[in-house]
Amino acid sequence: MKSIWKGAISFGLVSIPVQLYSATEEHGVSFRQVHAEDGGRIRYRRFCELEDREVQYADITRAYETADGELVVLTPDDLAQLPLPSKKIIDVVGFEEAGRFDPIQFSRAYYVKPVDAAAAKPYVLLREALTRSGRVAVVKVALRNREAPALVRVLAEEGVLVLHTMLWPDEVRSAQSVAPDEKVTVRRQELDMVDSLMDALGGYDPDEFTDEYREAVEALVASKEGVAPLPAEERGEERGQVIDLMSALEASVKAAQDKRGGTPRKKEAAKKTTKKKAAGKTAAKKTAGKKTAAKKTASKKTAAKKTTKKPGKAA
Repeated sequence: MKSIWKGAISFGLVSIPVQLYSATEEHGVSFRQVHAEDGGRIRYRRFCELEDREVQYADITRAYETADGELVVLTPDDLAQLPLPSKKIIDVVGFEEAGRFDPIQFSRAYYVKPVDAAAAKPYVLLREALTRSGRVAVVKVALRNREAPALVRVLAEEGVLVLHTMLWPDEVRSAQSVAPDEKVTVRRQELDMVDSLMDALGGYDPDEFTDEYREAVEALVASKEGVAPLPAEERGEERGQVIDLMSALEASVKAAQDKRGGTPRKKEAAKKTTKKKAAGKTAAKKTAGKKTAAKKTASKKTAAKKTTKKPGKAA
């Protein structure tokens, strides 16, 4: 992996020189724009509106557009001289419980690595302190010309610190306008059916998850190599169907049960039935054993009586 940032974590008088590495990478499908008639690549060129001519990338700089539409040109030197305390410092501003933050606030994740052996001791100190307290460090950091709040937590299995950049509070939109009508109600039977569906589906297994869309696109590309695209009028469209909620739930539960080999409740019932049968067989064996023992005892008593009467007859 290639480091994307180099600086230091600062908390109190302790400074830890570190590097950041992107913790994630996406493997989505990437398309190119082409001319539909001949398949030629479509490319974009940079034109100056005032001179109506193409401009090289090296001649382009940035500008800030004000509320009235005026463009204020800012050179790289102007931006480099901005007083940004968090430019090369991950400044710890406090410590919080991990559950304090909603996942909607998270943006990107980065692995934090100590720069050298000298930085390993304070790095481990912070890691162990966070682990023992069960808290995360709340920090400010500037990455890719953007200052943002972030948190640093411990990835326990690997023993590594992870930095999660977050959105500013005013960047998270309110969800009130998308909430459903409060007058909508659900029946208990529907909730019970959803519970059954959750039991049947089971937990999360990452090995069972695959990007089926990407695989389908790759297979489609492999089958169409060298084949001209279909005309627009020959491309079909799938339309969804409106179905009954309970019917959909029942069908979902049945499909999940068939896939997993029966419901957990049925399996549990089968286990109980097996135990009862086993207990019944054991009880039957014990009863039969008692009857056999009783018969043997009765036979011995009868034999004893006959033996006692014989001497009397002889006299």
